Amino acid sequence: MKPPAFDFVRPEGMEEVLETLHLRSSDARIIAGGQSLVPMLNMRLARPGVLVDITGLRNLQSIHEVRGEVVIGAAVRQAELEAWPHLRRKLPLLAQAIRWIGHVQTRARGTVCGSVAHADPSAELPLALIALNGSVRLASQRSKRTVPAADFFLGMMSTAIAEGEMIEAVTFPVAENGTGYAFREIGRRHGDFAIVACAAVADKTATRLAIGGVDDHPRQFDLPQENGDELDDALNDIAWALNARDDLHASGRYRRELVRRLGRETVLEARSCRN
Repeated sequence: MKPPAFDFVRPEGMEEVLETLHLRSSDARIIAGGQSLVPMLNMRLARPGVLVDITGLRNLQSIHEVRGEVVIGAAVRQAELEAWPHLRRKLPLLAQAIRWIGHVQTRARGTVCGSVAHADPSAELPLALIALNGSVRLASQRSKRTVPAADFFLGMMSTAIAEGEMIEAVTFPVAENGTGYAFREIGRRHGDFAIVACAAVADKTATRLAIGGVDDHPRQFDLPQENGDELDDALNDIAWALNARDDLHASGRYRRELVRRLGRETVLEARSCRN
């Protein structure tokens, strides 16, 4: 199929981007990598009146650290983040997760913020953002605001982006000494979206587990510090708390069992990596 007709704007600066979003409101969509949006256009699941191409805006192409956070601009491609020389030291969880995102070819085009905006419940980057308590920076012609990741994902491909807004950047806290990070995923084939994915962050006093691929958006849970029956009981409670669904790839029962087993492995790995 081919997409329906739309206008195309390639702005020269952020002012023009935000003006277009303001004037066209719900009729406008941002495009950067296009790895999620273009298939939706071709299947006519998305019908924007205008696409705003931000790929040429240099101020959206940077990765930099500010006050203990890594700020990733809206035009930064996943391959650029993967090649960032400080990734493993500053964001070890992302260093583990990024190799699971699609394939080399798709990472060369897809953007970090585009995956967050698309909000697929099985995608790795939204899961990592939730697990690390990151945030999303939103901009409109009238204002700018920062939304915690826990409040940004509202449901299946649904986010807190309002009409006239765009993601300007996402931020991830820099890794802390004494904290372990782990990421694990099960899919039908490498590069497919996850049937279940788990990301764990553990320090000496707390353990946080985020789970993707099960509910309609990534979910985060706090776990007991014990490794025995208490952990197993907590993971069982989590498995039943999630709205596990049946689809062509797996049953809800299988997903709940993966939450128990993969979740335990991920938590124990994170705890073993604490410095």
